[in-house]
Amino acid sequence: MRKRFNTFKLQSLVGVFIGYAAYYIVRNNFVFSTPYLKNELQLSTTEIGLLSSCMLITYGLSKGFMSMLADKSNPRYFMATGLFFCVLVNLAMGFTTSFYLFVGLVVLLGLFQGMGVGPSIITVGHWFPRSERGRASTLWNVSHNLGGGLVSPLVGGAMAYIGTEHWRIAAYIVPAIVAVAAILLVLYFVKRRPVEEGFPPVEEVFHEESVTSKVLQSHAEKPKDMTAFQIFYEFVFKNSNSWYLVFVDIFTYMVRFGMITWIPLYLMTEKGLTRGEMGFSFLLFEWAAIPSTILAGIIVDKFFKGRVMLLPMACLVVVFLCVFGYMSSSSVAAITFFATITGCLIYIPQSMVAVQAMEVIPSFALGSAVGLRGLMSYLVGSSLGTTLFGFVVDHWGWDSGFYTILVGVVICFLSCFLSYRGAKKIYATK
Repeated sequence: MRKRFNTFKLQSLVGVFIGYAAYYIVRNNFVFSTPYLKNELQLSTTEIGLLSSCMLITYGLSKGFMSMLADKSNPRYFMATGLFFCVLVNLAMGFTTSFYLFVGLVVLLGLFQGMGVGPSIITVGHWFPRSERGRASTLWNVSHNLGGGLVSPLVGGAMAYIGTEHWRIAAYIVPAIVAVAAILLVLYFVKRRPVEEGFPPVEEVFHEESVTSKVLQSHAEKPKDMTAFQIFYEFVFKNSNSWYLVFVDIFTYMVRFGMITWIPLYLMTEKGLTRGEMGFSFLLFEWAAIPSTILAGIIVDKFFKGRVMLLPMACLVVVFLCVFGYMSSSSVAAITFFATITGCLIYIPQSMVAVQAMEVIPSFALGSAVGLRGLMSYLVGSSLGTTLFGFVVDHWGWDSGFYTILVGVVICFLSCFLSYRGAKKIYATK
């Protein structure tokens, strides 16, 4: 039985990895197409910004609602359905010439994009034991880096082959075709929950203690008799451990967006870097996160079992020093170094939140917990790193903006500590 279970477990991880990467292929392609869209539809920069904002806001709202629904759904079909609708929206974008219709389409795209993360976390939480969740979660987490990064060669290669006059086909139709292939792979690889596939729960298979078993021992009403909203309210909204993770996510997003959003403007206008030097720093900030995130998963499983948040806390201390070094340095080498290390480490708290959630949230409520964090991180966290940062810079200068980011790092550290302490209390009780 263990061998068959492990086969299904690995197939499910492969399936959600491919599926979530495909979600980003049919999401970031819109960003890649904006210069062509701006010229053809004669749009202003403000209108392009409005399109992007519409998608992000809708995505944040959808991530909350859709992930809550995912707790009661089949992960395989839920993920595949969302990706299918993203494909349909992309096909419609390829034939749309009206700005207002485009607004409606990007809103729909944001809505269906919210169906990707919930099934992924639920799959990892149900199929992987505590001793393997660090590696599984972080490996899945880099799928969005891979998918987002594939957009450039995919769309750029298609334009080189068919010509820029057919940019709509290259930007929307080609990614949609790739996503269709991913849908088939999701349907083939991703499995239902272990008990629905004829296995015992993962805790019984690997003889591990879990937060789910502890919660069910002390709760009279069973989750199968509760609605999705009741599960959310009882096990997520009323759960202080869930809110600690929400604050970790909010302030991780604040630091992440506060750095990546302003790298081009800050480095070129304040630090005097060339476009090429700025672009290199930007690239390293994003791509350095891939190996560091995977390595973090391995380290957590090997050395931090049951103490997941200690690693993000250590990373945040280094991030604090690097943000200070980034704003204080004048040499290109030093600025690039501090930006790279910040990008390397700031994604680790974000990826470890998913692992910690499986330590403190029962498995039947993981989707709801993901939804709450996703909603708050996009609506609050990203706004703190973009709107608040910009406001502070306009009124008190760039240094004040980065001091605001440093405050966010400190609050994120404290939230990690509270989450660590909360997990210790759960497993200390018998």
